[in-house]
Amino acid sequence: MKFRPLGDRVVVRRIKEDTKTAGGIIIPETAQEKPQEGEVISVGPGLIDEKSGKRNPLEVKAGEFVLFGKWSGTEVKIDGEELLIMKESDIMGVVEGRKAKK
Repeated sequence: MKFRPLGDRVVVRRIKEDTKTAGGIIIPETAQEKPQEGEVISVGPGLIDEKSGKRNPLEVKAGEFVLFGKWSGTEVKIDGEELLIMKESDIMGVVEGRKAKK
């Protein structure tokens, strides 16, 4: 299934954080906080400006890594993968220079 966000919505995949502390203690999944960093999977076309009628494109692009608020977005499952759908305004910024892990 393909999913295309509308308006100023962005689809983000959370980046898994380490499950061990610096001392080597494994943190149980129930005690872990959800990561606040993710990779942008797809973006909507942008909002239409009410005054001019022109579409304002989004600043983030697919493939970029972003930071977002702890309670931002709506969690959905698409093709068995857990993703977040959020408005671009929920994104705090882009992490520059980060490469995708293979």
